[in-house]
Amino acid sequence: MDGALIVDKPAGMTSHDVVLRVRRLTGERSIGHLGTLDPAATGVLPLLLGRMTRLARFFQDREKEYEGEIIFGQATSTFDAKGEPVGPVLPPPDPRAVDAALPALRGAILQSPPSFSAKKIAGKRAYELARRRQPVELKPVEVRVHEFTILGWEGPKAHVRVRCSTGTYVRSLAHELGRAAGSAAHLGALRRTRVGEFTTARSHTLEALGAIQTGDWASALVPPRELLPEFPAVVAPPEAAAKLAQGRTANLPEFSASPLVRVFTPDERLLAIARRVAGSLFQPEIVFPR
Repeated sequence: MDGALIVDKPAGMTSHDVVLRVRRLTGERSIGHLGTLDPAATGVLPLLLGRMTRLARFFQDREKEYEGEIIFGQATSTFDAKGEPVGPVLPPPDPRAVDAALPALRGAILQSPPSFSAKKIAGKRAYELARRRQPVELKPVEVRVHEFTILGWEGPKAHVRVRCSTGTYVRSLAHELGRAAGSAAHLGALRRTRVGEFTTARSHTLEALGAIQTGDWASALVPPRELLPEFPAVVAPPEAAAKLAQGRTANLPEFSASPLVRVFTPDERLLAIARRVAGSLFQPEIVFPR
């Protein structure tokens, strides 16, 4: 079973839990997810199935989009609602102070990951050390926040939308925004609405997937033709297809200035991801033999 599946992850499950569930439902053993979601978060969790798992490296830098809520007045140990309260309860900030603090948290910023995160320190997950109350020192990393917008207010709770680069922690943004606005804050509910080209519009709940009959999975999958749209699609004639299938270079008739192309057979089957060597000559990087 080759393709991508967009799962609408429910709260309370890890991303790995979802992979295990889909393995049981589909019978496909080779499944990987594209970007971990915290257990408390919901929304878009793209999975690659079968031979399409070999494409995972091309999805590493996909932009992500979230909608959620930031609750002002109290910080927590995990920067979200699952953590223990930290510090005093403070008055919620004036919305104008929040608006004034937002620009500094947009663009390229240095962000310190939460102590309770999956980042590794000397081979150990940071959250494992934090739970044992051992020192956790995570170096700040540069991330890009393309959008950080307040959508509305409900008492001390702000509804927000965030578009950001991979590796960005929205709960860290919530924590930092609380401090910058002269108060404290933590992340409440969070829903991921997009990962690159994968959106909620084509997502499936686990309940809906459980109702799919054996042999009917094609309708739920995003076909290979729709994956990696930034790489031009090229149809290889038989002679070129035979060479690429053997790992050899081949001339493609519809070459592009793009360094990478998706190569298909005339019957729409993904044959390879190929890199341009020169002109119309391409070298396969990944081959999907029949």
